[in-house]
Amino acid sequence: MIAVHIFIGIIAGFLGAIGVGGGSVLILYLTLFLQMPQLQAQGINLLFFIPCSIVGLIFHIKNHLVNFKLAVPLIVTGFAGVLCGYFLNARIDESILRKIFGIFILILAVSQIYSALKQKKAADYPPLRKNE
Repeated sequence: MIAVHIFIGIIAGFLGAIGVGGGSVLILYLTLFLQMPQLQAQGINLLFFIPCSIVGLIFHIKNHLVNFKLAVPLIVTGFAGVLCGYFLNARIDESILRKIFGIFILILAVSQIYSALKQKKAADYPPLRKNE
């Protein structure tokens, strides 16, 4: 069982590093396969995210991929969103919270599929030049 935990941790870390959202994989694993309550899974996910984000941030700063002028306002408003989410989370039944999370994952999946299909279509049919 430890090997499965390690494998899921590596997959979640990898997906987080490429910006896909490794936390989603981790929460799904914890809630669906380990039958963990949603709030507990979210807490573990947040703890998991801290070292992963620090390592990712170091590499992104090193490669000049962080726009601090854009990041600061997003961090401030994100903090406000976390506070709202926390207080709302405490008042929502776990079954509703699971449904909200499931809908979010479905929307994310549809968005990713649509984006991939759109990119494939653009690659299959390059724009014509004016002279053609």
